[in-house]
Amino acid sequence: MSSSTLTFTMPDDWHLHLRSGEMLKQVLPFTSQHFGRAIVMPNLPSPVVTVADAEVYRQEITACIPETDNFTPLMVLYLTEKTDPKDVKAGFLAGKVAAVKLYPAGATTHSDAGVKDLEKIYPVLTVMETIGMPFLVHGEVVDAEIDIFDREAVFIETKLMPIRERFPKLKIVFEHLTTKEGVDYVLSCDQDTAATITPHHLVINRNALLVGGLKPHYYCLPVAKREQHRLALVKAATSGDSQFFLGTDSAPHLAEAKESACGCAGIFNVANAISVVAQVFEQEKALDQLEKFLSLNGADFYQLPYNRQKMTLVRQHKPLSLPENIKIAEGEVLAFDPLLDLHWDVQNPLGMKIK
Repeated sequence: MSSSTLTFTMPDDWHLHLRSGEMLKQVLPFTSQHFGRAIVMPNLPSPVVTVADAEVYRQEITACIPETDNFTPLMVLYLTEKTDPKDVKAGFLAGKVAAVKLYPAGATTHSDAGVKDLEKIYPVLTVMETIGMPFLVHGEVVDAEIDIFDREAVFIETKLMPIRERFPKLKIVFEHLTTKEGVDYVLSCDQDTAATITPHHLVINRNALLVGGLKPHYYCLPVAKREQHRLALVKAATSGDSQFFLGTDSAPHLAEAKESACGCAGIFNVANAISVVAQVFEQEKALDQLEKFLSLNGADFYQLPYNRQKMTLVRQHKPLSLPENIKIAEGEVLAFDPLLDLHWDVQNPLGMKIK
């Protein structure tokens, strides 16, 4: 390995939106070329609420994986107040589902069926704590009186802390962390609490969305916060601490849906996610910690073996071009522009550039 070449264990994506239908077919190859596994979000228009639903969705995904790619989707159940603990337990023990996801009702895309009363999900959490099943949390309150930039901090104090106190051994993943308060909370917990961090939250703050005009392609939920919070996320990700790992939260939407009067939340970043993260780690002089964040910490938390495949990054002198937009019959999906030069180019095991 040289200063211009990095080879390490194939990464995993611990938070991903793949959608369904034609969108799934078009976006999936970007994931299957760059990641060995991915935790697939269940918030489809008809949510994945049972193990049977997860099996149907898994089959749809696997049918779209290119033959040349070695990729495994890890299925997740969408938690509702009517979720059956027995179904959850049976699905996890059979290896059909890897986790359960909490969406507070109204928190993000297709979250209307989410949870309003946390106490109604306690029977499910009791079972999950017993069997060691990860509980994935969209960590925001949705109260109308709470400022959108404060939702995460308020969620920690009013929702997450009571859950952690009630279920001290429950494995919790605080998804797409965006605040210093979130980082501090995770660090205050033991190894049963972890967090995913996205590529976009490592490189943009709320100025990207709001300065010089409203830029809807930087709108995501949770929204990007102040610069002090971005810096806290960078410090956590590059530290090598085992409680932090990559979850891209790549969430494709058609450009016209994001540019409408009520634009959709979500950033399609998976086409250049690895390059973005590598650039951040280089800037922080922490490339020696990159493999932990991308490839090792998440697998350890989920108690899964490391991927046997390898990934190679080659540092190019000239900045990389942005990935091409995805064209489907209904329109285009715009690739993420990180607003900084990227130099780390992803190569496949044969040494060829990955598109």
